[in-house]
Amino acid sequence: MFMLFMGETKIAEIPGLSVAGANLEVLPYTAPADADLLFFERPKVIDAVPVDPFGHPTPAIVTKAAILEGKFPVSVVQTGASIAPVAPFYKLTDIPGGDSRKGAAVLNVEEINSKATQLAKEIAKENKRIVIGESIPGGTTTALLLLRALGYNGMVSSAGPVNPCSLKEEIWKEVSSRLGIEVGGLKGKGLDAAAEVGDPMQVGVASFVSALPNDVEVILAGGTQMSAVAALIRDMGITRKMMIATTKYVIQDETNCFEKYAKMANVDYYVAPIDLSGSKYTGLSDYEKGYVKEGVGMGGAVWYALQNGATMEDIVNRVEELYEGFLS
Repeated sequence: MFMLFMGETKIAEIPGLSVAGANLEVLPYTAPADADLLFFERPKVIDAVPVDPFGHPTPAIVTKAAILEGKFPVSVVQTGASIAPVAPFYKLTDIPGGDSRKGAAVLNVEEINSKATQLAKEIAKENKRIVIGESIPGGTTTALLLLRALGYNGMVSSAGPVNPCSLKEEIWKEVSSRLGIEVGGLKGKGLDAAAEVGDPMQVGVASFVSALPNDVEVILAGGTQMSAVAALIRDMGITRKMMIATTKYVIQDETNCFEKYAKMANVDYYVAPIDLSGSKYTGLSDYEKGYVKEGVGMGGAVWYALQNGATMEDIVNRVEELYEGFLS
């Protein structure tokens, strides 16, 4: 099963930080619109397909193409998104993560952990392969904060060709100053570390995975955001086998430390060979220039579809077809 954990964080509202959060009025609709797109021809929660400020479509378009070609089941988990999708979903919480420069980011960790644990037990009854994606604007920044707090020094990726590294560094300085910590200052604190500096998606996914039986195959679908989740799971003392499935766009981004993080967390990783350079639409071909990169479990969904017998050509052709439909 493919599962999308959709969240929200106030960190995304910091000007210049999140491509997905560039329009604050639309921001709360981003994750539920992504979720809707996996079930319907167009989002129903809002009559618009999520795009970045430059007009590039959400990576959910690739995820949807992979779902259609790979024919695997999909479910959605509300994990901090304040607005629910029209698509069917499980609810862990509708309370967004806070701005950790000002105080603790997640105030209902116990509730999320309890509900995620119960959900894991239910899902595991009928699913032995679970691919987990995320949609949470501002999530690479909360990933950086959590990684640093757990002792993983480095930089995360971004959804645009220019990574606002200096702004992310400034946010880390403010958060670490508030807590009086340096890199690794919350190591060994597990979910409490995520509650302090992270976001609800991280808490939800880590709690969910930690409750799954070891005979369930776990693929974390994402880039440096899922590196942070993997680091959190390891910090909780969970040693189970996991793999992160990402895209070549994340690997090609020289500003991030994805491969270093994966090695530190002792997780294998897979790089989806997505290539949209042949698209007749710049909205898609620009993915090759570093726009978007990853999200909504894009790399993991492609991995899943290929495992189920789809070809990369089938998936790319379907992406093109879906995009044409969005434009009409």
